[in-house]
Amino acid sequence: MNVSQKLSVTEKLGYSLGDLAANLIFQTLVTFLAFFYTDVFRIPAATAATIIFVVGLLGAFVFTPVVGLVADRTRTRWGKFRPWVLWTAVPFGVLSLLAFSTPDLGEGGKVTYAFATYTLLVLVYVANNLPYSALSGVLTGSMEQRNSLSSWRFVAVMVAQFIIQVLLLPLVLLFGDGDKAHGFHVVMTLFAVVGTVFFLVTFFTTRERVVPDRQQASSVREDLVDLARNRPWRIMLAVTVLVFVNLALKGGMYIYYFKYYLSGAALTDFLDRIGFERFVTGLDRLLVGMGLDGFHWPQDAPTSTFSLFSALGIIFMIIGIGCSKRLADRFGKRNVFGGALLVSTLFLLAFCFYPPDAIGLVVGSYVCHGFFYGITTPLLWAMIADVADYSEWKNRRRATAIIFSAMLCGLKIGLSIGGALVAGTLAFYGYRADVAVQAPAVVDGIRLAVSVFCSVPFLLAVALLSRYEIDKPMESRIERELDARRLAGEGA
Repeated sequence: MNVSQKLSVTEKLGYSLGDLAANLIFQTLVTFLAFFYTDVFRIPAATAATIIFVVGLLGAFVFTPVVGLVADRTRTRWGKFRPWVLWTAVPFGVLSLLAFSTPDLGEGGKVTYAFATYTLLVLVYVANNLPYSALSGVLTGSMEQRNSLSSWRFVAVMVAQFIIQVLLLPLVLLFGDGDKAHGFHVVMTLFAVVGTVFFLVTFFTTRERVVPDRQQASSVREDLVDLARNRPWRIMLAVTVLVFVNLALKGGMYIYYFKYYLSGAALTDFLDRIGFERFVTGLDRLLVGMGLDGFHWPQDAPTSTFSLFSALGIIFMIIGIGCSKRLADRFGKRNVFGGALLVSTLFLLAFCFYPPDAIGLVVGSYVCHGFFYGITTPLLWAMIADVADYSEWKNRRRATAIIFSAMLCGLKIGLSIGGALVAGTLAFYGYRADVAVQAPAVVDGIRLAVSVFCSVPFLLAVALLSRYEIDKPMESRIERELDARRLAGEGA
C-alpha cells in the first residue's frame, strides 16, 4: 500500500457529504436552538440558556475526551473511525428530529424532554463528528491530498451554512404554512433523512489507509503526556479557541449591528437599488404559481440585508476555500493560514470607520473578509491532521482521535466564550431589549464589537502561528519519513 496515494474525486466527495450532513444539524443548533426553545417550544429563556450551557459543558469536557480515547482504541475490519460514522448515522437522524419536536407536555415535562433529547443529540454528534474529523488524518498520508480533502469538506460546510443561515427560517414558514412548530418538524425530518443517507455514503466511499503499527500499545496516560509535550498541538489548540471566539462574537453581534447601528433608510435604499425586493416578490409569485405557499421572507430591511450579507459572505468564503489548496501546496499551510487570517482581520477592523449609511462599504468589506477567511477554513483542520503526524513522527505512537478531540474541546470553549462575550458586551454598554432606539453608548459598543473586539482573537492567533514549527519543509520531511516507516513496517 502507498500511504501517499491520491484520493479519488468520489472519495473526496463522499467524505465531504458527511460534513454537509453534520452541519445541517450543527449550524441549526448554533443558530436557532435558543430561538426554537423560547419562541417555538415555549421554554422560559433562562431555563433554555441553562440547558444549552450545561449540555455544552458535558459535550466539551465529558463526551469529547471519552469518545476520543475510545475511538483511538477501536479495532474493526473497517478501521478505527469509519465504523463510528456508520454506527451513528441513524441515531443522529432520529435524535435530530426528536430534539426539534414539540410534544404537548407541561412546563416541567418540556424542560425534561428538551434536556434529555439535546444531551443525547450532543453525545451522538460527538460520537459521529469526532471520528469523522479524525478520519481525514488516516485516509491518506499525503499532506497535499489532505489540503485538497479539506477544501472539498469545507465547501460542503459552507453549503450547509448557507442553507441554515439564509434559507432555514423561510423554509420553516413555507413548509409550516406559518406554523413554526410544524415547519421545524418538516424541515428537520428532511434534514434527518438527507443526513442519514449522506453519512452512509461517507462510510461506503472512504477507506482508511494510514494504519498504526499493530503492536503499538499506549496507555491513556502516555497519550496525554504526548499531547502535553507536543508544542504544535498546544499552539493549534489555542488558535482553535481564538478562531471560534471570533466566529461566535461577530456572528452574534451582526444582527444588532444591522438593527441598531446601520441606517434603516440606507438599508432600504440599498435593497431597492440592487433589486432585492423585486427578486423576492418574483420568487413569491413563482411559488404561488406552482401551487405552493408564498415565500415568507422577513419584511424589515435590517433582517433582509443581514440575510443577503450572510449569503454573499458564504459565497465568497467558498471561493476562498477553492483557492486554499493551491496556495497551501506552494507556500505551506502555516504561512497561508497566517497571511490570509491577517488580511481578513484588516477588513474586520475597517468596520470601525464606516458611518451608518455606508451600506455598500459594509457589504464589500464583509465579502473581502469572507474570501480571505475562506482560505483559512480548510487549513485549520488539515493542520490538526498534520499535528497527529508530527506526534507519530516524534513519539512513534499515533493517537489521531485524542488530538482531534482536544481541538473539538477548543472549538466548544471558543464558541462558549464568544457567545458569553456577546451578552457581556451588550450588558456592559447598557443594552435594553425593550427599546426601539438604543443609547449612543450601546450603538458605539456594537460598532466596536464587530470591528475591534472581534479582531483581537484573530490577531492573537496570527501571532501564535509565527511559533508553529511545521512549515512547508518540515511537512515534506515528516511525510517522507513516516511513509518510509510505514512501508518498512508492512515489509516486516
